[in-house]
Amino acid sequence: MSNSTQFTRQVASDGPAKGKTFTGRRNAVVTQEGNPGHDLPLVIAIHGGGFTSAYFDVPGYSLLDRAESAGVPLIAIDRPAYGGSDPVASDGSVFAANAAALDHLVSELWADHGAGRAGVFVIGHSIGASITLALAARQPAWPLRGIAISGCLLREPESVVDWFASIRTEEFAVSAEEKAGVMFGPEGTYRPDMPHASNFANVPVLAAELIEASSQWEKQYRVLAPKISVPVHIRQGEFDALWINDETQVTEFAAALTGSPWVDAELFRSAGHAIDFHRGGAALQLQQLAFALTTCTRRTAS
Repeated sequence: MSNSTQFTRQVASDGPAKGKTFTGRRNAVVTQEGNPGHDLPLVIAIHGGGFTSAYFDVPGYSLLDRAESAGVPLIAIDRPAYGGSDPVASDGSVFAANAAALDHLVSELWADHGAGRAGVFVIGHSIGASITLALAARQPAWPLRGIAISGCLLREPESVVDWFASIRTEEFAVSAEEKAGVMFGPEGTYRPDMPHASNFANVPVLAAELIEASSQWEKQYRVLAPKISVPVHIRQGEFDALWINDETQVTEFAAALTGSPWVDAELFRSAGHAIDFHRGGAALQLQQLAFALTTCTRRTAS
């Protein structure tokens, strides 16, 4: 069983998320007193579409637990309209609206839990990766040290674009078997307990997110990427069926981050879209946490 604790928070300060309620999960390190000499960031994790913060808390695959074992405080947030989090109004872009609301929320989380921490590091998966990039491009007032993303590239296959465009409901749900078909790589890349072990984290996805991802994302990213001025860690599953996907695509994606001082981008072998749930999931999470720690130590050394 996971050691995480679920939480509920209402944003009190002025800003785009004022009065909104958010839910999520945090590990035990979050409530412990920080030590400036330890160079540890407060890590925020942002899930993708069709999941909640439980994505980062699947027993045996929990980023929350892995961070706790490393002494790293981590908060996984339920994005707007997921879990117990309130929806937020969108003026044309769900991703931008999410980024604005989470920017506001994280400012309060930082005020509460940032003492003795070396800054904030954000990890995002899939649509949560798109939102993480949009969040970083806002250049928030709180001390963002870097980001790590997975499950996000430039272009989706035509079959995926057509599939998403055909959705006629506000929420879109598929069977656990169909979802596993797009989240996982071939047999052998995941353990016998998967995909079943992750099913409890499944929820319907907001259709507007899927449509925005397939129809607007590349153009949005081209605008956002040069505005990102922090280190970026990118891992893309070799068998990710939701993106046109190879080393050339990863290189092109990374090349757009012209304002970042450090980009670490690779195709992640033997994994599908949800890398965390594959045999290599522990390696991914340890890479992300190591990158987070390194951004803090590089900063103090500069």
